[in-house]
Formats: sequence, C-alpha cells, structure tokens
Amino acid sequence: MPATRFLIALVPALVVAAGNWVVVGRATSGGECVACTAWLVGAPVVLALLLAAMLSRPTPPATVIVERLAPSPPPPPPPEPDDTPALRLLGMLQEEGRFVDFLAEDLAPYPDEQIGAAARGIHEGCRKALGERIAFEPVLRGSEGDEITVDAGFDSAAIRLTGNVGGAPPFRGVLRHTGWRVTRAALPARRGHDPRLIAPAEVEIP
Repeated sequence: MPATRFLIALVPALVVAAGNWVVVGRATSGGECVACTAWLVGAPVVLALLLAAMLSRPTPPATVIVERLAPSPPPPPPPEPDDTPALRLLGMLQEEGRFVDFLAEDLAPYPDEQIGAAARGIHEGCRKALGERIAFEPVLRGSEGDEITVDAGFDSAAIRLTGNVGGAPPFRGVLRHTGWRVTRAALPARRGHDPRLIAPAEVEIP
C-alpha cells in the first residue's frame, strides 16, 4: 500500500491506542486486565491497517454501458398512385362517346367511309364529355408550322425538342404541336361504384 496512505491511517490509530493505554493504566492501578488492555490498545491499530488496506485497492474503471439502439425501420414505400380518376374519366368517355368500344373494335373489315361516319359520332360524344369536365390550354401559343424561339431555361417536360438538337439555347425551330395543359378538372365521385367497371353489360329483355 502507499506509504502516505499507511501513515495517514496509522498515526491517528497510534494516538488513540496510546490514549487508551493511559486510561487503562489509571483505571486499573489496583489490578491490571491484560485482555482489556490488549483490546483497547491493539484494536485501533488493527482497524487502521484494515482501513488502509481497503483504501489501497485500485478502483475498477467505470464500465460504460453503450445501449445499442435498434436500427430504425426502413420508411414505408410510397403509396401506389390512385388510378380511380383516370378510370372514372374513361368511363365517362365510354358513356358519352363509346370510346372503349371504338378502340376495342377491329376496324379492318370496314370500309373507310363507314369508319369515318362512326368516328364522327364518337368524336362528338367524347368532345362533349371532356368539355363538360376538363378545360385545356395550349402549352405554346401559336399555330402549327409557325417559326418560334425556345429561350434558355425552358421546361423540358413541357417542351420537347426534336430534329437536329445541338448547342445551347435559345433554339429556333418550327412549332409542330402546341401541346396541352389542363387548367380545370372536375370529375364527380361515383360513391358505391366500382371504379374499374367502365361500362355495365346491357341485357335487353324481350
């Protein structure tokens, strides 16, 4: 054990033992009790040695407990896009212009005149269905065939460049299609209706 710690513990014990020796000597002047003297003198010294020995033991390093956090669960996948409005619009085009019937029909056996006459009725019905529920505006103002300039910073999703595209804007070209952008859409919900049911089957009872 370190000498300094030993002396700090032993000196007070010797002082107490000496005091006990003096007290015992005066108290037992008529007849000495050996056991009492040994206890009163030796006990402080023994106690001091035990205390010094206990204090001299190295203190174990503090144990740092690191809590292992469970890895956070991965974020949920993004929800699937809702196709209900698109199916609802398709159902309206079918209802007003029999659009799905026209696309599903094999037109090869029919002459062009008959197809043209049928397409006029389908066009009118689908135009009416769209006009009542959706409003459009052209992406670029102008007429097809006009010479236009596409400046720097244009939206590549709204304006598609074709032909010999090279270099940096501005680009000079011919407007082949004005594009369309929806400005209003109002598709009323059909509650209690299966959105995947585009058109019900029709059965005529004679």
